[in-house]
Amino acid sequence: MSIKADGVVVKGFKVINSGYGTLDDPCGIKVYNRKNVSIQNNILDNNFFGIYIQNGVKCIVKNNQIRAYGKQEQLIGNGIHCWKSDSLQISANTISGHRDGIYFEFVTNSVIWRNVSTKNVRYGLHFMFSNDDAYIANVFKNNGAGVAVMFTKRVKMFNNFFEENWGDAAYGLLLKEISDSYIIGNKFDKNTIGIHMEGTTRILVQKNVFEANGWGMKIQASCMDNDIKSNNFVGNTFDISTNGILVLNTFNGNYWDKYEGYDLDKNGIGDVPFHPLSLFAVLTENNPSAMLLFRSFMITLLDKSEKILPSITPDNFIDKTPLMHSLSL
Repeated sequence: MSIKADGVVVKGFKVINSGYGTLDDPCGIKVYNRKNVSIQNNILDNNFFGIYIQNGVKCIVKNNQIRAYGKQEQLIGNGIHCWKSDSLQISANTISGHRDGIYFEFVTNSVIWRNVSTKNVRYGLHFMFSNDDAYIANVFKNNGAGVAVMFTKRVKMFNNFFEENWGDAAYGLLLKEISDSYIIGNKFDKNTIGIHMEGTTRILVQKNVFEANGWGMKIQASCMDNDIKSNNFVGNTFDISTNGILVLNTFNGNYWDKYEGYDLDKNGIGDVPFHPLSLFAVLTENNPSAMLLFRSFMITLLDKSEKILPSITPDNFIDKTPLMHSLSL
């Protein structure tokens, strides 16, 4: 179905079996250079691309079920694909089996709200060069990787769930070349890496829960002026990892379940600063095969001695005000 007029409402259709193609991008429903188009309460099944908005303004995509059965990313398109658009509302859709569940490129001033994106081949959500957008209360579960955010400014990601994104290069959230953004109130549960940050600047990471991940956060040396505060780190193999010795980011007032300090004045804040970067996290960053020694007595001994006499981990990689009890987030 091709839409080439303003103000069209597409509601209650079932669109199936668009066919396959890599040059002409066959879709279930495609909007061409239009505004105020509403696509609601449709079922899109086994299409190459599900819903494709090209150069749209003030369009709404709501309450659609979009599913495909892709096994390889080059053989399937995206569930909801938006290009060079403004002021879109993407809400309450269920998407599975596509390359990327939702894809944004050059999309501004738009909202992605209450969508469920699961079992997609590559990313649950993928966006590039898309400034001033908000992503609120979505679920990204069991995708090839959770969400990739690249080359973008002023992103707001609030109250999303990143769950069970496992794999060799999988993460809940990848941030690459991002600045002036907010990551608040999200839950990262059972991912290989909760958040992977590379080339990020002035990001506020606050009131998030990092639970049962391989790595809670990987913060590369190219990141600076990021503020990580008031988060819960619980049950992660490694809470934090980095590949450099410069510390240009701050950690304040987080809860770390690995903290073994004391609180003599009973103000809820540990009296001893916490070093969240373990020696073994540094070693495995440079030598991944060292993971074979994880949980061995020798590594436990090394980590304990490193906390008493830091030598390899950066001295100033610390949370000066670690919390004694987890935050109720």
